[in-house]
Amino acid sequence: MTAVLSSAAEAVRSVEPPVIEMIDVDKVYAAGSLEVAALRSVSIRIERGEFVAVVGPSGSGKSTLMHIVGCLDVPTAGVFNLAGHDVAGLAENQLSDVRNRMIGFVFQQFNLLAYLPAWRNVELPLVYSRIDPGERRERALAALAKVGLADRADHRPGELSGGQQQRVAIARALVTEPALILADEPTGNLDSTSTGDVLDLMSELHADGRTIVLITHEADVAARASRVIQIRDGQVSPDELTDRDDPTTLVASSAAIDAGAS
Repeated sequence: MTAVLSSAAEAVRSVEPPVIEMIDVDKVYAAGSLEVAALRSVSIRIERGEFVAVVGPSGSGKSTLMHIVGCLDVPTAGVFNLAGHDVAGLAENQLSDVRNRMIGFVFQQFNLLAYLPAWRNVELPLVYSRIDPGERRERALAALAKVGLADRADHRPGELSGGQQQRVAIARALVTEPALILADEPTGNLDSTSTGDVLDLMSELHADGRTIVLITHEADVAARASRVIQIRDGQVSPDELTDRDDPTTLVASSAAIDAGAS
């Protein structure tokens, strides 16, 4: 019976496109008369429901990778599919629409509007989508409840702790029900207690089936993910799987990204 269920699960997964698929992606920037290769032949695949950390030092290419995954930039060469859609050739207004509908962003800087209460900050992506005001409020309050801030809906950012502000930012990322949550150094401005709270929330969202990509330079933060992708000098290394019984330990996987394995 277990084998049958496993086969059925694999069959369902095989018909669903991965949330992220990069095939031999290059990104080259012009610096005067010189060209700088920020990404070189990067191939990765992230399935629906995965929690993946991308780790690398400053200048490794992880920010460029994030910009491409977040449809903030496009590859110079190669293929990038988001939830089965090739985003190459999309106009800026189309990329903006993709970002709003399919990606929930969480940044190191909370990027909250100081003069708006929490629920108004959370509803902003829905404003851009021209959702009815009543529905916007309802969905914003539901998103705040998901992150444990139902009782802080009318508080402005200055009345919230750093950890609470980041939870508001996560609620804002969730409110459009995106295919992907992209978190860029989300704990960089938090103390250790708030860091733990935010990472616990990320784990809860993952357990609920959310797809999460976490960009970080901290190994202990990355270890909370199920997979770790190392990037250095614009190239990715073989995946690592985190040991869920000991989140400080990383165990190397035999799957190599440059072979297109996940």
